[in-house]
Amino acid sequence: MDNDITKKFQEQEEKLEKIYQSVEKTRKYFLWMLIASVLLIVLPLVGLLFAIPQFLSTYSNIGI
Repeated sequence: MDNDITKKFQEQEEKLEKIYQSVEKTRKYFLWMLIASVLLIVLPLVGLLFAIPQFLSTYSNIGI
């Protein structure tokens, strides 16, 4: 009886370890996706906040 319980606990421990490894891989994937999103979306938008006023002032000065 004790041997069966011990075996079940070992099986559960192995399954939990596999689940933990899978969760860590998923967490790292989401972290890199967040970093990529910031680099590819947010940074260009911030750049446009500075570029658009400069272009508008350039175009408004051409007509004068």
